[in-house]
Amino acid sequence: MPDPTDKTYDSADPTAAVSEAGKAERAEPAPLALEAVGLEAEFSLVVDGAPTTPEKVFEDPRAFMAEPLMHRTGKSYALATGGAVYFDTGVIEVATPAVEVERGCAARAGRSLWEAIHHVRDGLDAWETRTGRDARLVGFSAHYNVTFRRPEGAPAETVERLAELLAYVLPVPVMLLAANRRSTGIGVRPRPGRVEVTADFTPSPTLTVAAATFITAVVRAVMRWPSLGLDELARRGFPVVEGYAPVPHTSRKGWLGHASAYPENPFEAGPDAPIWRLRPRPGRTDDLVSLRRIGAEVFERFLPSLRRVADPFTLRLIRLVFAGHSPILLDLDDRPDAYDDVGRLCFWDDLFPEHLLARSRYERVLARAVAGRALRVGGRVYTPVGLRGWSEVVFRADDGSRQSVPVDRLLRHLDHWERQV
Repeated sequence: MPDPTDKTYDSADPTAAVSEAGKAERAEPAPLALEAVGLEAEFSLVVDGAPTTPEKVFEDPRAFMAEPLMHRTGKSYALATGGAVYFDTGVIEVATPAVEVERGCAARAGRSLWEAIHHVRDGLDAWETRTGRDARLVGFSAHYNVTFRRPEGAPAETVERLAELLAYVLPVPVMLLAANRRSTGIGVRPRPGRVEVTADFTPSPTLTVAAATFITAVVRAVMRWPSLGLDELARRGFPVVEGYAPVPHTSRKGWLGHASAYPENPFEAGPDAPIWRLRPRPGRTDDLVSLRRIGAEVFERFLPSLRRVADPFTLRLIRLVFAGHSPILLDLDDRPDAYDDVGRLCFWDDLFPEHLLARSRYERVLARAVAGRALRVGGRVYTPVGLRGWSEVVFRADDGSRQSVPVDRLLRHLDHWERQV
């Protein structure tokens, strides 16, 4: 794994230490050196009132996006913020760049996600003007990604074990933050080097950030437990609904806290109905409890981890949600209409302006690269011409050669790069 402090990266030339394994033709991009989070959202497309697939209307996102798009990988293209847009099995998907873990990281990722949504919405607006047609984005799903990394010296564990354990820990609190009455499940999928939590897309930007913050804090805390076995739930007296058993995820490997995995449908029952019996816990006698009460207990257990990653506004919002003092989508009788026209009926309202929450370093590197800003180092000029996943930038040197450089190595050049015109 690349280490940005490694002495082999001290050359003034950011490409000098790149071996054949680091060139653009390598099969897999280098893994990120820093722990990171990233968000994705999927949208169905409705054109002239009829559901359709984006592939039937557009060859690829360049057909409707107003801005030139840099190629990223496969059929995905980079947005100005460093995020990406692509088509994925019948939906339009947007994704954020990786954002390194630190206080406020989930708010940064949430801001980037909604900025990407607005870039796509702006492109569709321009397409509507050119063609006289109507196109709507309908919220479908959201994916919350967190790096999997065990503490130094901890017993070896797999991301698969973490995903199964989290499928018992996360669903109830996450459904309070991100689900609606028509939702069917909260999932956890193991991915290479990361864990991915799946839920419905939420049209509320504040709840998007709240869910991302909570998930980041819990995933990072649980993966540091000495053991990731399911027996940790009983040992820690963790609140688990009696009779709950997650089912295999409907897409890729993983686990799903589906409505059918509970004695009753939790999405229809309402957050404050005291109908849930918990598994027996040593030294405790639990009466029937509500989902909100379960969420509040989980919140208190992970409060130290939340304080390390949450911005103050979002931490307060999460606390209010679990206390029943802030409205959530499960409080409503049905899914709100805002799902059916994302970017117009619901939108980002500059909740975290840059003067209050600066961009992460990974975001700044990728935004500079996507803008095609040349990097001048040691008398040579390197021009970004593409991306490889979230972790590498492809440069064309002034001699015409191409090199793929890990973003972690570019961090040491970031301030210098940003000063250059």
